[in-house]
Amino acid sequence: MTRSSSFDPPERLLMGPGPSNVHPRVYAALSAPVVGHLDPVFLTVMEESKDLLRTAFQTRNELTIAISGTGSSGMEACFVNSLEPGDRALVCINGVFGMRMREVASRCGATVDVVEAEWGTAIPAEAVAEALSKADYKVVAIVHAETSTGVLQPLAEISRLVHDHGALFLVDTVTSLGGVDLDVDGLAIDLCYSGTQKCLGCPPGLSPVTFSPMAMERLAARKTPVQSWYLDISLIAQYWGESRVYHHTAPISMNYALREALLLVAEEGLEARWRRHRQNQEALIRGLQALGLSLVVDAAIRLPPLTTVRIPDNVDDAAVRQTLLQRFGIEIGGGLGAFKGKAWRIGLMGATSTERNVTTLLASLEVALRMQGYAGGGAVEAAISG
Repeated sequence: MTRSSSFDPPERLLMGPGPSNVHPRVYAALSAPVVGHLDPVFLTVMEESKDLLRTAFQTRNELTIAISGTGSSGMEACFVNSLEPGDRALVCINGVFGMRMREVASRCGATVDVVEAEWGTAIPAEAVAEALSKADYKVVAIVHAETSTGVLQPLAEISRLVHDHGALFLVDTVTSLGGVDLDVDGLAIDLCYSGTQKCLGCPPGLSPVTFSPMAMERLAARKTPVQSWYLDISLIAQYWGESRVYHHTAPISMNYALREALLLVAEEGLEARWRRHRQNQEALIRGLQALGLSLVVDAAIRLPPLTTVRIPDNVDDAAVRQTLLQRFGIEIGGGLGAFKGKAWRIGLMGATSTERNVTTLLASLEVALRMQGYAGGGAVEAAISG
């Protein structure tokens, strides 16, 4: 095998389920000089990131930090800190990431019950109410933005039911933070985790999390130690708090990048950012419909940063995605689970969510489909007509 002297990856237009493209300012932050993880300069970065994360999450929670690791580390942190062996958890499943929640909760030694809904649909509040009437639960978990289906889950009524029951409300916001309205305090979310590589427009590597005062009280009252030393929030909080007790060596450069990405969010403004994601999805949908393509998810629960599109009959899923990647340098996602081979997932997240990228994808997709013998056109004109 011949090795080159340097690594020079191709420049892709990332329009799949994540990661998304990274803003030049975030790349610049990644290249800044590394300092120590207890250096006063880095501690300033941590404090600024905490404040910026509170703005993005719309919360006043003191415990609002970035866990070292991808979004899955945030998920594990939420579960291992809130559940002890023998506890009971209710997990809502309408896609891959609800299934993953169930798996993680089970590994905590909890008894896990589920509420399930058809892929591409939302979890009905009535089904959650019925489940809550049958058992006592310590935690109820749900995905806000299901990346495998493109569903944006309504949360308000389910949150009310969970708190009336006395349970903690745990929510996956990996594909919603920074892309749609996420009001952690207004929705009374107790345990919330996300990822940096989606709508925040940062490389993968950190997981923003926020814990409510009630969640922290329950954590302090645990009878057993948190099963994961690395993800024990009571320990991590001492590093992110005033005492600065050493816990682990934080990924310095990734924290620089997150701070810069969050500054971009704050400068744009949350409402403007949500509007941009929504408007670019609307343009994408006009173009897709002009091509005769249909969408998986109903408009009322459609996730603006991620659109699922049904693959037409007699169109080769892999061939289309291969053409987009190899000929045009564009990545879109294939289907997962029940949607494997049946749907494409098109992401418009963070810096990727622009009109230019929408029209570039539509023109390229039109060519890729025509190569499959699929007739259809006028996608770009339809997209910009709105």
